[in-house]
Amino acid sequence: MVSQPQSATALTISSQPRDGAVVLRAHGELDMGSAPVLRERLRQATERPAAPALVVDLVEVSFCDSVGMSELVLALHRSEAEGLRLALSGVHGSLERLLWATGLHNVFDIHPTCDDALRAVTAPGRLKRRP
Repeated sequence: MVSQPQSATALTISSQPRDGAVVLRAHGELDMGSAPVLRERLRQATERPAAPALVVDLVEVSFCDSVGMSELVLALHRSEAEGLRLALSGVHGSLERLLWATGLHNVFDIHPTCDDALRAVTAPGRLKRRP
């Protein structure tokens, strides 16, 4: 399932069940114009979880601003409220800089690859709690 961009800024999100988790793969720019696409897909994934874990793969995201970061923080809060494990994978570039500049790199469960994130979120007792 793929969401079509709803703004001039191109962002697509695909979703697929994999290894006991749902993987959302983002592709494009995550900014004020495209954040509603991510917001809706993350809301769906956290409100009606198809699996006890969610991986947001961001390796194909070429840009992320503070609005995009806010959507990820909101998803983290929702997932914790639902008892859903959430991990990010493929974080790089502007998103990585934002995570470090804000200290949020210590809050999210971040992994270099989607496979690494899947192993972490599906391992028993591996839920990372916020400090």
